[in-house]
Amino acid sequence: MTSLAETSFSQSYAEARQKFLALCERRRLAVSSYLNPVPGPDGIGLYTDVARIGPDSAERVLFLESGTHGVEGFAGSGIQCALLGDDNGPRPAAGVALVLVHALNPYGFAWIRRVNENNVDLNRSFVDHASGDYPDNPGYADLADSVVPREWTEASRAAADAAYAAYAAKHGDYAAQTAYKRGQHTHPNGLFFGGRAPSWSAGTVEAIVERHTTATRHAGLIDLHTGLFGYGDCLTPCDPQSPEGQRAGAWYGKVRHTLDKTSGYSGSQGTIINCYTAAAPDIEWTCIGLEFGTRPPEVMRAALRGEGWLHAYGSPDHPDAQRLKQTLRDAYYPQEPEWKELVTARGLEVVSLGLKGLAG
Repeated sequence: MTSLAETSFSQSYAEARQKFLALCERRRLAVSSYLNPVPGPDGIGLYTDVARIGPDSAERVLFLESGTHGVEGFAGSGIQCALLGDDNGPRPAAGVALVLVHALNPYGFAWIRRVNENNVDLNRSFVDHASGDYPDNPGYADLADSVVPREWTEASRAAADAAYAAYAAKHGDYAAQTAYKRGQHTHPNGLFFGGRAPSWSAGTVEAIVERHTTATRHAGLIDLHTGLFGYGDCLTPCDPQSPEGQRAGAWYGKVRHTLDKTSGYSGSQGTIINCYTAAAPDIEWTCIGLEFGTRPPEVMRAALRGEGWLHAYGSPDHPDAQRLKQTLRDAYYPQEPEWKELVTARGLEVVSLGLKGLAG
């Protein structure tokens, strides 16, 4: 018998979208679609699709979002499709609505990139672009040539590893991790680039929130991610002692703070959560990121470095292009059936907890 996970996960953005839309049609859910300005492979249109379960009059709304980091959309879409495909899956109680935001970064999902059409990391980009006062990360400049080397040779990769190790030896592991992945606004071709202007996805989030919070007083967000650590670990950027932090703990149990050195977030700012809460500032929000571990940190760094080099200095017809893409995909989307089963079970569990928390 085919398992729920087997039928819910996909092998491409196009398949994931078709599966999501078919499940929405089966459940007679209306879908709003937002077209990204850049086409996908073979010229296909790339969309963020949104479906709502529950009445427009609901005062409590939970947003479940996939694909903030494009390639991580495989797992996020799998959870959303499992929810729609499971007749016994979590459903909102009376007075609560569940809004499914499928593939917030469809470009990255389709083209197997973590970033968007402008090389922007959407979980570092929601800052005050108008002021030009960007979060500072001077350590990134010291590591920039090792994060994304200009040449793709065995010697350059070894030199990049040595540079990172030397920086960590001098400044400490956490400082190296922070310099590498906190986010930066100075190197457009680098990794974790937060951009210098609002993204298409930011405008899309604003439109989605405006559409789905007309009667809302209390809202939650579960932003689905892979690649960091753990088995469906919940994270929040808010103070654990704040009302929102205490609600998150009451709903989901153990919740890590993103500024905690053990969180893996390295003090990153401008997350997607900022965009949701800014779009409806008068609503009481309870937001988390839900992280699923995949591979060891050194594997993830190597995968990001290779794919980053390919887009910054390489070309699609480079002999290593397909291998580098596949390496990135495998890093963020493991193919082991056991991993998919665990992601499905934990994902649905956390959605259920969020819905119950809102209803309470």
